Amino acid sequence: MSNFSNKNYQLKYNIVDRAKKLGMNIVGFASVDRWEKYRDTNPEYYPQNIWPGMKTVIVFGTQIYLPMLETTPSIVYSELYNTTNRILDETAYKIANYLNTLGHQALFFPRDCYGDISVLVRKPAAAFSQVLAAKYAGLGTIGYNHTLLTKEFGPRVRLVSVITNAVLPPDPMLKKDLCIKCEMCRKCCPTISFTTTENLVADMNKKRCAEYHAKLKAAFCYPCGVCIKVCPVGDDRKVYGYNPKKYLKEREVLRKDKNNSEYAGWVHCRNHGSNPIE
Repeated sequence: MSNFSNKNYQLKYNIVDRAKKLGMNIVGFASVDRWEKYRDTNPEYYPQNIWPGMKTVIVFGTQIYLPMLETTPSIVYSELYNTTNRILDETAYKIANYLNTLGHQALFFPRDCYGDISVLVRKPAAAFSQVLAAKYAGLGTIGYNHTLLTKEFGPRVRLVSVITNAVLPPDPMLKKDLCIKCEMCRKCCPTISFTTTENLVADMNKKRCAEYHAKLKAAFCYPCGVCIKVCPVGDDRKVYGYNPKKYLKEREVLRKDKNNSEYAGWVHCRNHGSNPIE
């Protein structure tokens, strides 16, 4: 028998409806007790320890359009990344505000929440993990490349969370890992940051990854995104297709021939609006 009333379910429905109208593709709900139950991170990162009294984390996701991502590193992908960030934070702000008007405590944790990439070079960690929150909210599972993989978009999704004291019905977590451990992300990573192959979630040199991102930011084509670009998981592949040979051969082919016709569109975008990567 459910411990939630019709009022709880109605509020959940209203939140999902508002979020979808604001452009969110996926929405999930997690009870804060899942952080204590699964202990995938240290207690100081639990939402209920950062903001005592909170009961529910609501996670919102919006997709990254694959054709724009495939041009990375480019200003085209950089602008897409910035646009999704803005939409996510605005949505989370509006949902938290909606909950406030109903008498609930609510706030949102911004989608990235670091002042500059140089901060991540020094300390590659966020105060709150959107990826873990999304996993606990039933939106996906964590893949080899440390990102959230979703059924809808694979890892090509951006996330933001609203944290509230409203008690809302949680969504079931996914039981089966979506990552197929093809290791395309490791094979195509421009920094060779994934350092193990035996685990589902790889050991990763986060500092090396962050240092590369610092170079991209200086060239105005931040972030990288190669590891999410090449992932085969996600229903968006049914729309855009999947060509692993094109991804795997990209660097080699372009090193020999920058004018190769197969990559002409990607190169065209990279040659405009940003500087060469030093």
